[in-house]
Amino acid sequence: MVTLDAIRGPVAQELEEFDAFVRRNFKVENELLSGMVDYILSSRGKGVRPLLVLLSAALNAPAGGRGIGQRTYLAAMLVEIIHTASLIHDDVIDEADTRRGRASANAKWQSRNAVVLGDYLLARNMELGMRSGQYDLVSYVIASIATLCEGELLQSDRAERMEITRDAYLEIIYKKTASLLGISAGVGALSAGANREQVARMRRFGDALGMAFQIQDDILDFTRGAETGKPSNNDLREHKITLPLLLLLDRADAARRDELLALLARCREDEAAVDALQQAVEEQGGLQEASKVMQSYLQRATALLAEWPDGPIRSALVNLCAYVAERNR
Repeated sequence: MVTLDAIRGPVAQELEEFDAFVRRNFKVENELLSGMVDYILSSRGKGVRPLLVLLSAALNAPAGGRGIGQRTYLAAMLVEIIHTASLIHDDVIDEADTRRGRASANAKWQSRNAVVLGDYLLARNMELGMRSGQYDLVSYVIASIATLCEGELLQSDRAERMEITRDAYLEIIYKKTASLLGISAGVGALSAGANREQVARMRRFGDALGMAFQIQDDILDFTRGAETGKPSNNDLREHKITLPLLLLLDRADAARRDELLALLARCREDEAAVDALQQAVEEQGGLQEASKVMQSYLQRATALLAEWPDGPIRSALVNLCAYVAERNR
């Protein structure tokens, strides 16, 4: 199995320098806020977005040039802090007590303080971006905040009504996940001085990778034994219809569809309903069908890399696609 450590290999030193860059820029004098920021930054998870920024910059570096410097670190920080703040806000909305196996910000400091912490990270992030004078990077990244908010509102609306179409599902996961991975790949190329066509192509690569990443997340939510750091079947308890269940609903007759939706309506309070839906998705091929959709996005992503010559950086990006398909957390 491909590991993230192996994928990080070609930019391992730069990732260390990036972490130090973030720490320097988010050093806070206030003792309470400093502790909160340190706690959040010490549990940023897999770091796929900054890794994607750095790999994209390295892939698009001019001949003989290094490609990764302060502009790229800034680009990676802009993306990663937006992602981090969005997760804090997501946990408040979902009333989640854990994130990556640790207490969530809202569980640790109460929801009102967690919201302010998320807002602080966003505000500080944009302040640092504007102060840097790298306005092309800031303007490229900043629209992602509105896109993330739109995705969250769409998902909440559909979960409340317990209805969704495939097109709506794909729009939600694009806005909530794929768009920021697309931004990551695009802004990495931009930070290294790539031309417009290369930036656009990397953006499409990141979009396709991000769609696959979120579908795999949705598959893992139904998978017994997955090590996601969150309770399994959480989406069902929140009445979210994701692709594995949606595929069953799409091919069910009216009576079976009503039966499945009735089970979903009880998932918040009834663990038996959760177990019944999980079993239905497992036994009726929902996970396998969703995996095929996920693989189609990864094939699209891999094909977009064909323009660049083979080498350790392109191989790392191809391996990142493989990692998305194979991961269990």
